[in-house]
Amino acid sequence: MPIKDWPEGERPREKLLERGAGALSDAELLALFLRTGVRGKSAVDLARELLNDFDGLVGLLAADKKRFCEGKGLGTAKFAELQAVLELSHRYLLSRIRGQDVLTSPEATRDYLKLRLYGSPHEIFACLFLDNRHRVISYDELFQGTIDGASVHPRVVVQRVLATNAAAVIFAHNHPSGVAEPSQADLRITQRLKEALSLIDVRVLDHVIIGDGEGTSLAERGLL
Repeated sequence: MPIKDWPEGERPREKLLERGAGALSDAELLALFLRTGVRGKSAVDLARELLNDFDGLVGLLAADKKRFCEGKGLGTAKFAELQAVLELSHRYLLSRIRGQDVLTSPEATRDYLKLRLYGSPHEIFACLFLDNRHRVISYDELFQGTIDGASVHPRVVVQRVLATNAAAVIFAHNHPSGVAEPSQADLRITQRLKEALSLIDVRVLDHVIIGDGEGTSLAERGLL
């Protein structure tokens, strides 16, 4: 049955307007993005099928262009629209932490880092560069691959700190496994970076590891 023939209270758009976006399932939200279904399937049916094919919302949002466009009812136009939605989300969350002391809004900072890093199939090491009032200057993804002493180069981090005139930094990287526990390699590279930056009087405020859930703060664990 087409969605337009469903009872009004069950249609995703009407449900969202009446109860808010949080009341919708992943499939219902995706159906609003898709707008239409395919022959024999409503937009919600198609959304459920896509979520199954991509192993959930994270798999769909993290898919590259080729993989995404292989999905039924998808294509380059939908891929472009989705990338625009994701970038708007990135910019919205960045705007929430830019211009304020990030230490007073740790939840917003973690929300931003999680959106940027969660779901990537490989590890990404990133940095928030902060001014002397701990306001965000910029966000940079500096390295990709296994996060260890061979792949994260302190000299590159120092160069970027000097280029941005940062007074403090927050490091972040993701664990594609979803387990956000810090490894010995994570602790070693954090210490190396902290020592390198101390030579130019730049503070390392935190190193956040993104996995499933809220992420792990080395500062909160007393590991900095």
